[in-house]
Amino acid sequence: MTAPTELYGLAAGLVIALVTAPVGVSGAVFLLPVQLSVFGVPSPAVTPTNLLYNVVAGPGALLRHRWEGTLGGPLVRLLVLGTLPGVVIGAAVRVFAVPGATVFRLLVAGLLTPLGLWLVARTLRPARTPPRPEPSPRAVTALALVVGIYGIGGGSLLGPVLVGRGMPVAVVAPAALASTFATSVVGAGAFALLSLTGSDVAPDWSLGLACGIGGLIGGYLGARLQPRLPDRALRLLLGTLAMAVGGLYVVRGLV
Repeated sequence: MTAPTELYGLAAGLVIALVTAPVGVSGAVFLLPVQLSVFGVPSPAVTPTNLLYNVVAGPGALLRHRWEGTLGGPLVRLLVLGTLPGVVIGAAVRVFAVPGATVFRLLVAGLLTPLGLWLVARTLRPARTPPRPEPSPRAVTALALVVGIYGIGGGSLLGPVLVGRGMPVAVVAPAALASTFATSVVGAGAFALLSLTGSDVAPDWSLGLACGIGGLIGGYLGARLQPRLPDRALRLLLGTLAMAVGGLYVVRGLV
């Protein structure tokens, strides 16, 4: 890894986290196409590399939320309770069931594309019916378990779903980031243990650390900017990014 490449990774992590942190997304999912296509990180090693990014980047936004008194509450516990076991299961699935890059890209596309369409549609045309009640604690934990199996933190899925169900962004964002950080620590440990079996799942340490340092800075700034940014614009941007990344994976998976 050359120094310029590390600087590109730092810049990518900073910009992505700056945009995504205000709505509770670490940015790892949007870092995937950059790492796969630009930096050439192989699959499944790209997943532990992104977990490493989350571990390094996570404290930036969390520290800002703690200072503002928005970190805590029952939603954090519910998300962590579900995603912690899910991310361990997801690590095993990624290594033994879907290690190929093509399958992984198509799975990600199948998750991100409809989620992005749904988020943009709900933002542009809000439902005229009375808002749905917030999901029950049991439903939140079950959703977190499924998202944890996704394997890279899950804020890119948890945030839009919970906000779309009527929960405030200011409540969802710090909880989703806390869950992402906790599960990334556990997930990175799970991949480290799996690497002892001979599987090629070691992260790209220099790239993961460089991206993570950028994400640490960008996440802090994004969390600081959250109260000043228009919620509608952020939802549209995240939905568009999700669709764009999903479309990219479809193209690369079928070519």
